[in-house]
Amino acid sequence: MKRVFLKVTYRHGRPIAAHFHLPRQPGDSAVRTDRIDDVLLVDRAADGRPIGVEITDPALFDPDRFFALLESLGQTAVDRDELRPLVAA
Repeated sequence: MKRVFLKVTYRHGRPIAAHFHLPRQPGDSAVRTDRIDDVLLVDRAADGRPIGVEITDPALFDPDRFFALLESLGQTAVDRDELRPLVAA
C-alpha cells in the first residue's frame, strides 16, 4: 500500500482511537510499537520502518504535534485534509 490514510474507531458515536496508516510493503505488519507520548504511538515493521501512527485519545490529538512526528519519521508531507475526520470528531 503506497497511500496514507486515516482510520477512526467510534463507540457510541464518539471517537475512541485512530490509526494513521503509512506506506507499507507487501507483507508488512507491526512487530514493535514505540510510545511517543500519552497520545501517539508508532508502529514499526520488522526492519524498523514506521508503518503507522496510533492515536490513542482523539480528544487530546494535536495536529501540530502529529505533523512534527511525521517529519521526524522522514515521512513526506501529508495534506491536513487527511486528518479532517479526526479533528472534526
